[in-house]
Amino acid sequence: MFPYRCSNDHTPLDDRGMTTAEYAMCTVAAVALAGILYLIVTGDPVQSALTSTIVDALGSDR
Repeated sequence: MFPYRCSNDHTPLDDRGMTTAEYAMCTVAAVALAGILYLIVTGDPVQSALTSTIVDALGSDR
């Protein structure tokens, strides 16, 4: 709105890179969460629980 800054205002006038940095941080967080979920789902207890659930749902014998 005003092209000039007040003398006590120390905020930068140009913050064009902030959006890119925010996207990068969100991408890193999403990849970290996906990695943690992958480790959980590929663990032995979860795989055996999923396998038994699917086998029970299909009604077949092991």
